[in-house]
Amino acid sequence: MSLMRPLSIRTRLTLWYTSVLLSILLVISAVSYSILAWNLEQELDASLLTVAHVLRDTGEADAEGRGGPEAALRDILGPEFYDKFFQLVDPQGALGYRSSQLRNSELPLTARAREAARRGRPTFETVTVADGRTVRMVTLPVTRDGQLAQLVQVGIDRHRTERTLSRYIRTLVVLVPIGVALAAIGGALSARVALAPVDAISRAARRITAQGLARRIRRRGTDDELDQLSDTLNAMLARLEGAFTEMHRFTADAAHELRSPLTALKGGLEVALRTERTPEEYRQALRSALEDVERLIQLAEDLLLLSRSRAGPEGAADRVELGPLVLDVFDVGLRLAAGRSVSIRAGEITPLVARGDALGLRRALTNLVDNAVKYTPAGGTVEVSLAKDGEHAAITVEDTGPGVDPADAERIFQPFVRLDAARARDTGGAGLGLTIARAIAFAHGGTLTLEPRPTGPGSRVVMRLPLE
Repeated sequence: MSLMRPLSIRTRLTLWYTSVLLSILLVISAVSYSILAWNLEQELDASLLTVAHVLRDTGEADAEGRGGPEAALRDILGPEFYDKFFQLVDPQGALGYRSSQLRNSELPLTARAREAARRGRPTFETVTVADGRTVRMVTLPVTRDGQLAQLVQVGIDRHRTERTLSRYIRTLVVLVPIGVALAAIGGALSARVALAPVDAISRAARRITAQGLARRIRRRGTDDELDQLSDTLNAMLARLEGAFTEMHRFTADAAHELRSPLTALKGGLEVALRTERTPEEYRQALRSALEDVERLIQLAEDLLLLSRSRAGPEGAADRVELGPLVLDVFDVGLRLAAGRSVSIRAGEITPLVARGDALGLRRALTNLVDNAVKYTPAGGTVEVSLAKDGEHAAITVEDTGPGVDPADAERIFQPFVRLDAARARDTGGAGLGLTIARAIAFAHGGTLTLEPRPTGPGSRVVMRLPLE
């Protein structure tokens, strides 16, 4: 069974716009119909009450002398009276006079009208008479000498009012669908115009490939949400461009670093096999080949460790006591510095706790200490300390070596960067130690920076980790 294709944003916007407008039109129609019906009823009531007052004030006896109440009212009110009819009843409900328009019917006297008449108030009601007509009527009490003497009832057929309301409903039935249809067309056009910049952004984004990440999406200059979307996409493209550039450079550097020992290994083996040699010469060639193999293994392990470090800590973050960890790395530093005439000492060690991978952090700190020992000349000093820096733990490794030019403060953390190539050959490093250390720090939510020493030459590397 095939799934229904989801509606586009343009279609959804049009439907929402049309639905909202339809709801508004229905509410307005219902309210306007109610107001119209109420106004028509108020006009009827006012007209009925006017006739009732005239009939009450004229008096039945005086009216009969001029041809009865009906003729008197016709003379006084004129056209106002033509569509109305009335009857006069006594307080007990006995019919006294009835207009000719009532024919054989009579207006009912309800208990509600009797009660209101005793209190001297008129009563407005909608009733159905014997011939089936729906009538709006008023019952007005007539008092003489403070006593209820008579009840005047005036009515009017509601068919004109109902016909007016019916015509209004038919008008709404025609106009509301037309309005909704026009709204749907307008909504579709508005949605198309509103989403046209989004379509342009989509087309521009589709044209940007991995080979053309330098291209950017053009801003419209309105500083609206669409420009914010363009800025967000451009920022993402800038990050992707940087990541691709770094990946390409890293791949090229890694290939170069792998090619050098492989070339040396191949050359040594070819020389050893070119002529007959003594067993000692073969052993020397194998020892040299073994050194190259060990270098390749170390480089492969460093690359694997760097990849894992950038992916984040493996497993759940554990509680790491940083004090014992730093002291453990300090002991490793003592062994590394023993054969180089470099002294290593522990500075302030504050008991602090972080969360993360203890093995990864130990490897990062070991890289920092190893790097400091390697590049510190004989007689120099390396110092390791741990202190609290705001909400972070600051692990500092200082040395009295030649230091790093401020222009290279960030470059030394890039893969395979060795500022002193000759010295790097002596130490056998591949230029990944600081890169791995920074990747591990970043994976733990921290930072690794090179800062100037407060006094004297040398380097000061600080790893900051968020405290638990």
